[in-house]
Amino acid sequence: MRRLFPVTYETAAQGAAGGSVTPGTPGARGADATDREWGLLELAEVYAYPDARADGVRAPWLRANMVSTLDGAAQHEGKSQGISSAADMRIFGVLRALADVVVVGAETVRQEGYRPARARAEFAGSREASGQGPAPAIAVVTAGLDLDFSLPLFTTPLVPTLILTGAAAAPDRVAAAEKAGAEVVFAGEGTGVDPARAVRALADRGLTRLLTEGGPRLLGQLVAAGVLDELCLTVSPTLTAGGAQRIAGGPSTEVPKRFELASLLEEAGFLFTRYRRS
Repeated sequence: MRRLFPVTYETAAQGAAGGSVTPGTPGARGADATDREWGLLELAEVYAYPDARADGVRAPWLRANMVSTLDGAAQHEGKSQGISSAADMRIFGVLRALADVVVVGAETVRQEGYRPARARAEFAGSREASGQGPAPAIAVVTAGLDLDFSLPLFTTPLVPTLILTGAAAAPDRVAAAEKAGAEVVFAGEGTGVDPARAVRALADRGLTRLLTEGGPRLLGQLVAAGVLDELCLTVSPTLTAGGAQRIAGGPSTEVPKRFELASLLEEAGFLFTRYRRS
């Protein structure tokens, strides 16, 4: 893996000279133009959430992690696995290890066979020091609660799975979710979820480092509501054609949302981008 952006003095000098710098030596932090395997903690530094404010309060920060082919497909045959890579999955794990909660749509839970987030030994100390639990909670966004509550996501998570739904959700489905051990959080007046209210409701529970993994319909709703702070997009060097969804679906925004590039890594032709709200 190599860092392509931001370009530092050391990175530029290394690229011009064709040399290399041993990780851990002075100047090595910026000198990442040489292709090498990155450790999990190095990746964690690149993808760190913004620091808390001077008063110690941490404002909610919602980032999305998605993968797309060169021709814009977010899936192949209904799943993202076929367009991913080992490096993409390493970053996927790091982003989860940094998050308080993973927000995901019900359709993605069904299609991808979601399981509870697991504890990572490499991040146990840093999570404890940050006041986080052993693993992030999974928060499922759903209007109809059409979910199989016998799955491990609900029966055996390290931390209780959350259900984000509207106040008018069917009482019997709410009861079924709670019976399975999930915590139901109402974040909308009807059956659907209001994205801004969902972010506030999670932040009120101390879950301020938010990560969403889609799917496309949920991401489109978050974009339209203006609550997305950051997009971590893996560009897969593949072409699939077909009618697969883009990373974000739903109605278009009135004005395009402008984001700026924060970092860019590369491995085996895969580009790992990180964009922040301008």
